[in-house]
Amino acid sequence: MSSDFLPSCSLDMLHQRAELLRRLRRFFDSHGFVEVETPTLSRDSVIDEHLDPLRVTLFQDAREPDQGEPFYLQTSPEFGMKRLLVAGATAIYQITRAYRGGEAGPLHNPEFTMLEWYRVGDDYEDGRRLLSNLASAAIGCDDAEQITFREAFQRHAQVDPFTADVPQLGAALQANGKEVAANEQDRAVLLDRLLTECVEPKLGQERPTILYDYPANQSALAQVRPADDQGNPAVAERFELYIRGVELANGYHELLDPAVLIERNRQNNARRAGAGKYQLPEQSRLVAAMQHGLPACSGCALGVDRLLLIAANATSIQQVLAFPIERA
Repeated sequence: MSSDFLPSCSLDMLHQRAELLRRLRRFFDSHGFVEVETPTLSRDSVIDEHLDPLRVTLFQDAREPDQGEPFYLQTSPEFGMKRLLVAGATAIYQITRAYRGGEAGPLHNPEFTMLEWYRVGDDYEDGRRLLSNLASAAIGCDDAEQITFREAFQRHAQVDPFTADVPQLGAALQANGKEVAANEQDRAVLLDRLLTECVEPKLGQERPTILYDYPANQSALAQVRPADDQGNPAVAERFELYIRGVELANGYHELLDPAVLIERNRQNNARRAGAGKYQLPEQSRLVAAMQHGLPACSGCALGVDRLLLIAANATSIQQVLAFPIERA
């Protein structure tokens, strides 16, 4: 008889999860944040080339379950939480379920637990500092070292990610023992391979690492700081936390301009179309809220399951979930 009705994690792991959630809530409660809830099912969705929300048809007649308005299970609670900031909230956090299609593996499950927070008035540096403090409080680690995207590539892949051309990126991969196919000529793909295969595995090994100042074309919903006359390129004010080579959190000095968001939505949908993916709604209640006025803020999203994996010295997300997708 199959035993896949049983959880894939131990009961002790469930106790560790409960304690971690208590620590996270204590941290935000002690810093004056308010816990909120926003819908996980919405007409709107983040538009990202690489994030694929699960679509749900909200039918009116159970005899025609495929007929009705399309909704999306949220890839993060970002839209709803920013709408609360526009309504006057100043410091909020949420622990919720989030969903991403096409993601399953040792570090991914299509349904997962996300912690997300925003604080009005926080700038780029404040956002990174709060993330470091949270990680220390949650799992008792040292404060995070902070290095730029450029410094990390130069240190761990011996290449400048902002100036290297396609042959130089390919050569850097080969110098680090990676194969490069003759037809592999997409700069973005090579840069991503260098990040995932050569840089990320070396981040956060001695202590947590916050990587920041991403290339401008990876801005997502972050502000972009323009190039300066000192030769520094334009960068996205985006930061990510790594511990033992695992990406745990992604934060932004948040974009405030709705016109820029509309244009990024259009560009991301075009990239999705180019990849043969379905289109997502470019107009949203977040756009409307930003047109009303999103206050200056910084925000961050953290994968709770991955944080538990690190805290418990587990090697697979299946070891920290009661019922991963294979047993759902």
